[in-house]
Amino acid sequence: MSEKKMMAVIEAVLFAMGESVELSKLNHVLEVPTEQIRELIMRMNENYKKEDRGIHIVELEDAVQLCTKTGLYEYLIKMAKAPRKYTLSDTLLETLSIIAYKQPVTRLEIEKIRGVSSEHALNKLLELNLIQELGRLDAPGRPLLFGTTEEFLRTFNVKSIGDLPVIKPEQVEDFRKQAEEEASSESKLKVEV
Repeated sequence: MSEKKMMAVIEAVLFAMGESVELSKLNHVLEVPTEQIRELIMRMNENYKKEDRGIHIVELEDAVQLCTKTGLYEYLIKMAKAPRKYTLSDTLLETLSIIAYKQPVTRLEIEKIRGVSSEHALNKLLELNLIQELGRLDAPGRPLLFGTTEEFLRTFNVKSIGDLPVIKPEQVEDFRKQAEEEASSESKLKVEV
């Protein structure tokens, strides 16, 4: 393997791991002596410095880690403070709307309405801080109760849950029909596959 290829492998491994990697593991991957790996890393750092790149490799005892250049921290802080923009998939919006209108609600109640597992959607909404765990239902199994957060109110520009649009009974019936049609078409697909 060429030196250029080995440097690319080191960079790829360090980037993908996102944390320190023991030199012995790089030794195993590249199948070259540890001293040769250290020399490659030294040349990589020289290239990063010469090209004024935003990264460098730091050695920590018998491990190395790809890090950002110290002089660039102010830009990283700006980035971290910048408001995150995200788009919500139909699944997330559907799950979120059920929680907003039915809160406090359990996962089982959400899944009963949606007709499919909602674990991934709930985890993603929790991660985005649009919903929160409100406690546990006093019932067998003591399932978690979910509700919306202040971040939800800010994101959707409402002052309170009471300000959400009112759903008319005929809209509920339309939603129910759409969900049933969707569920039956999904079950047909599963049978055909």
